[in-house]
Amino acid sequence: MDYLPNLDPELHEGVYVFTTVPLSANTVGLDVVATMREREGLTLVLPEKQAVQQGFDLAFRCAWITLRVDSALEAVGLTAAFARALADDSIACNVIAGTHHDHLFVPVGRAADALQCLRDLQRRAAGD
Repeated sequence: MDYLPNLDPELHEGVYVFTTVPLSANTVGLDVVATMREREGLTLVLPEKQAVQQGFDLAFRCAWITLRVDSALEAVGLTAAFARALADDSIACNVIAGTHHDHLFVPVGRAADALQCLRDLQRRAAGD
């Protein structure tokens, strides 16, 4: 797999959260990282501080890791490979694919472990 030797994971500063708001909620002015429209409402991923200030329920506190490799949306096996490596280390991971990069949201307390796991996966794939 061409992508694994070049994963280049980057841990973003801060704590992020998943929350759900009504579909009609005004999110203007919030630093929303990602959204997903569901029957139950609009899922937001945003900085914890903003979610708390807005009084949003916090469904999942997480760290945000971006895989800086420029991956194609039609790539086969990339998500499975890093998800398997994280699962083998018992690290939960929620993945959101952007047009250029994959974004991983892992439990805050496991951020350093996840980063190390991904770097180890990259090194193994590179043959180091």
